[in-house]
Order: sequence, then C-alpha cells, then structure tokens
Amino acid sequence: MGVDETFASAGRFYKGNLHTHSNRSDGARDPEAVCATYRDAGYDFLALTDHFLDKFDFPIVDTRPYRSKGFTTIIGAELHASQISVGEMWHILAVGLPLDFARTPPSETGPELAERAATSGAYVAIPHPSWYALTLEDADSIAVAHAVEVYNHTSEVKLSNGDSSAMIDVMLSKGRRITLCATDDAHFRMNDWFGGYVMVKATSAEPEALVSALKAGHYYSSQGPELYGITTAADTLEIECSPARAVTALGSGSASAVAHGRDLKRVTLPLDRLKTGGFARIVVIDERGRKAWSNPIWF
Repeated sequence: MGVDETFASAGRFYKGNLHTHSNRSDGARDPEAVCATYRDAGYDFLALTDHFLDKFDFPIVDTRPYRSKGFTTIIGAELHASQISVGEMWHILAVGLPLDFARTPPSETGPELAERAATSGAYVAIPHPSWYALTLEDADSIAVAHAVEVYNHTSEVKLSNGDSSAMIDVMLSKGRRITLCATDDAHFRMNDWFGGYVMVKATSAEPEALVSALKAGHYYSSQGPELYGITTAADTLEIECSPARAVTALGSGSASAVAHGRDLKRVTLPLDRLKTGGFARIVVIDERGRKAWSNPIWF
C-alpha cells in the first residue's frame, strides 16, 4: 500500500492562483489591487502573469512589495511567440521567472521560449489549449512543460471552453508524464476570478519552495472540493475528500472506475482496468458540480 506522494510529502497545503492579469497588460485592475483581491479572499499566494509582449513593453511585474504576512507572490508572465498550428501566437505560462528575463526576440519559437523559461527556473504550463485550438502536436513540441491547464476559468466564463481534460488524457495515454493545473486567468472585466486554483503541498510559503513543489507535482487543482489523501493497494485505490456526489478515477482510453452517492468522503475503487493503462487521475465532484483534480498516479 502506498500514499500518493503529494499527500506523503513534507509540509502543508497552500492555496494559490497561477495565472492572473493586471493593467500592466490587458487586465482591468492595477497589480496592487489584483494582489489585494486574492490576499483578502484567503489565498496564500498569487502569480501575476501579464502578457509578455512588445505592445505592453514586456512586463514582468515586481509584486514583491505586495507580499505580507500569510500572503506571498511568485514572479511570472504569460509568454508569447509565433506561432501554433492554426496560425495564432503561442501562449506559455511561466511561474517563477527572474525579474530580468530577457525580452522575446522575433525569431524565437514557442518551444525555444518555453525551454528558456524552464532553464531560468520557472514552472512551465501550457495554458487554455481548448480556448485557442492548440493541437496535440503543438503541445508535444513543448517538451519542457511541467503541466497543462485542465481548467481555465476565464475561458469557461467567457466562452464555455475552459476544460482541456480531453487533450490531457490523450497526452497521458501516450505516456507523457505531465501534471495538470486549474487557474483563473482573471482579467477582472467580468466575473472571472476565484474559479480555479491549486493547492500546493510545500515545506513553506516561500516562493522558491512553492515553485519546487509545483515542479515536483506536489499539488492538486480545484474549483472548491478538497482532496485529503489518495492511497493505492494491490488492486484498489482509496480516495479521501470533502463531501462529494461522484468520485472518478480516469485512466488510459476508456478505462475508469467511479462511485456515485451523497456525501461521499472515503471511496475505494478497483484498479484492474486502470493499471493496464499505466495511470489514473482522480476527479471529485461536489453537489454544486464543482470539481477537484488530482495529478496522475503512475503505476
């Protein structure tokens, strides 16, 4: 029997949003107000990730002045290069960038830009693939990516295409060892905040510790439900969570196991079909339809 490493790792869980915009690019609020919004809502950390583009003077916003007791920030940006398969520019989320990260030269490709961000120490994620028709081949070309956004709240609120789990399942079924994250991508021009976040298990709330935990996959993502533990035995998977109406384990192809009910808090699911495909990821759904997503468990 083994406890999933997210829950077995040292430290405690910290709540944070990894994808947010201010008026330094195309958001409606200034950086201080954005940080205050999340701080006052009880978040432990925030990454302000404005669009790293020439038209905004390549902003990497120094949010260190907005840190306070119980709330920290991680330096980041949403990076861009030309171009994905459908002809649009790349969007690459980088959390944990240095403040002096060099501007993007016109000749730099998306994969090259992502590699440069990862080399600088950043946690790199592929944001909102469903929003702009990113192909599987596009995603596969970002070999250094740590994660893909499974849920982007602004995309869902604005256009009803915030869920990218289908692409993630294909990537996992092909053997890609990648994690998944939920984010707001808030711009504050509609009610697009507090819809998706990560719960990171880290030894402290220092930015370096949070980024290290993100890279290690020691976190889960949520819209509201909580995950308390995932334990594997020879033939079963046990999930502990806040009250749920459904707990699902999804694997390669159509392989799955699910429990439905009321106020489910501890669920045991069979592993037979899931182990054959090599992985399982957990989705918890509460009575309001909100979801929590684990990172993949590999067998």
